[in-house]
Amino acid sequence: MSPQPHPAPSAAAITPPGFLKRAARHPSFVFGGVLTALLILAAALSYAWTPWSPYEVDLSLKLQGPSWQHWLGTDTFGRDVASLLLVGARSSIAVGLIAVGIGIGLGTALGLLASARRGWTEELVMRLADFTFAFPAILSAIMLTAVFGAGMVNSIIAIGIFNIPTFARVTRASANAVWSREFVLAARACGRSTWQITRDHVLPNIVSVLVVQATIQFALAILAEAALSYLGLGTQPPQPSWGRMLSEAQSMLFQAPLLAVFPGLAIALAVLGLNLLGDGLRDLLDPRLARKR
Repeated sequence: MSPQPHPAPSAAAITPPGFLKRAARHPSFVFGGVLTALLILAAALSYAWTPWSPYEVDLSLKLQGPSWQHWLGTDTFGRDVASLLLVGARSSIAVGLIAVGIGIGLGTALGLLASARRGWTEELVMRLADFTFAFPAILSAIMLTAVFGAGMVNSIIAIGIFNIPTFARVTRASANAVWSREFVLAARACGRSTWQITRDHVLPNIVSVLVVQATIQFALAILAEAALSYLGLGTQPPQPSWGRMLSEAQSMLFQAPLLAVFPGLAIALAVLGLNLLGDGLRDLLDPRLARKR
C-alpha cells in the first residue's frame, strides 16, 4: 500500500523561527498593527463607555470647539464628536467584518472550485466574476436601496457581493500555482481525490495569501461604508457613522472645519493601518521575502 504524502506546510508554517522578532522589526507591520488595534479598541470601548451619549441632542451646545468637557467639540445637533467617533467605529468594523466574511467565504469556495475542476467550470466562474465586477459596491447599494430601502444591511450585502469575485480570482490564481507543485502530483499518484487534495494541500498553502487579501478588502470595505453613508445609503440615523458625519459637516466647513477633519482623519488612519498591516503580513508570511529579512 503506497504511503500517503503529508500535507505541505502553509507559508505561515514554513516561516523561519523568530516570527515575532522579525515582525517587531518590520515598520509597516508594527505601525499598521498599532493603528488597527486602536480601531478595534475604540469600537470595543464604545460598548462600555463614551464621554457622552452619542444619541443625546442638545441644540444649546451645538458647534462648540474642543474643551475639557467635550474633547473634540460638538456637532450641529450638540452631540459630542468624540462619542460619535467611538461609536462610529462599530459600524465600520461590523460592515468590514461581515462583508469580508461574505467575500472570503463564497469567493474562496468558487476559486477553489474553478481551480480544481478547470474546463467549463473554471470559465463559468471567471465570467461570473467579470460580470460582478461591472457592478461596484456603490452601484449595487443604489440598486438595493431602490428596491429594499437604505440601511446597513443592504450596504453589507452590496460590499460583500463585490468582494466575492476579488477573492475568487485571488484564490484561483494561487491555487493554480499549488496544483502544479510536486507534492500535489505525488498526492494524485497515491490516489487522493480532487477534493481531498484541495482540502489537505491546496487550501493550507494559500491561507496566507487570503489573510493578506482580507486585510486589504477590510480597508476597502471601510471606505465603501463611509462613501455609502455619506450618500445616505449606508448606516441610518440615529446610529453614528463616520461617512454620515462627513456628510453633515460639509455645510459647516467654514464655520466648524474640525467637524470634517476628525471623521476624515479616523477613516484615513483606519484604512492606512489595515493597508500597512496587510503589507507587513505579506512580507512576513512569504517565505521568499522572509528569508531576505
